[in-house]
Amino acid sequence: MDLLTYAFMQRALIAAALVGVTAPAIGIYLVQRRQALMGDGIGHVALTGVGLGFLLNASPVWMATAVAVVGSVLMELIRWYGRTRGDIALAMLFYGGMAAGVMLTSLSKTGTTANLTTYLFGSITTVAPADIPMICGLAAFVLLVTIGLRRQLFAVSQDEEFAQVTGLPVRLLNLLVAVTAAVTVTVAMRVVGLLLVSALMVIPVAASQQVTRSFAMTFAMSIVIGVVVTLSGTVTSYYVDVPSGATIVLMAIGLFILLTALAGPLARKRARQATEAEERCTLEVPVSRSPGDDVKV
Repeated sequence: MDLLTYAFMQRALIAAALVGVTAPAIGIYLVQRRQALMGDGIGHVALTGVGLGFLLNASPVWMATAVAVVGSVLMELIRWYGRTRGDIALAMLFYGGMAAGVMLTSLSKTGTTANLTTYLFGSITTVAPADIPMICGLAAFVLLVTIGLRRQLFAVSQDEEFAQVTGLPVRLLNLLVAVTAAVTVTVAMRVVGLLLVSALMVIPVAASQQVTRSFAMTFAMSIVIGVVVTLSGTVTSYYVDVPSGATIVLMAIGLFILLTALAGPLARKRARQATEAEERCTLEVPVSRSPGDDVKV
């Protein structure tokens, strides 16, 4: 493959593979918590960090990470204490973050609208050599949290009240999920962009749920789907000369549609096999008879 001879494509494929692993790994907990659009909100807030990086002549990725983490913590605090007006506060945070990002970029000397577009929608050519160690480190943090604390995070995602009764630090774990989601957004923004990263968190999980029946299998298959669509989307965008982020998301949606179409026949096959197994067990189990069954009065 000639694309592997180019250093920028090597970096893009490494970043794509890491995004394909990390986005579904944290996305499965967001889906379980019914917070599928949380990544989209964090992406809006992270744009302020990108603009701040341009304005201060600092790394936009690191600044986006810091602002996204702060924004995710604020989102959790609003969810805890916002009550009826929490949705209004979240909307102001999301749209204010995007507006601030555009404003700060326009005020900077190095940032332009074209630069901002690459962060919004992703670009395979923007992954710099200095980005790879940072992306690897952030991805390692995400995997350490999502895999190392999978039992605790699963319990909190399923039922917060029950998890609290069992003694788990529910609020601390919720904050950890929010911070991990924020880190994932900044890892993925080079590949799929801030506006599309939420799709990569949710769609592979939703696709795997169509054909799996356990959390462990859903987790594993979501990561496989994530890696497949990010790598194939990156390669396709190189050869066809189309945006990488849009290509990856459309491929994920296509795979979701395919697995959804297969889910019906697969479910019927499983039901038929379960029925046949139950019938075999019924025929094989001997009928017990008491000593007096053959006695005639």
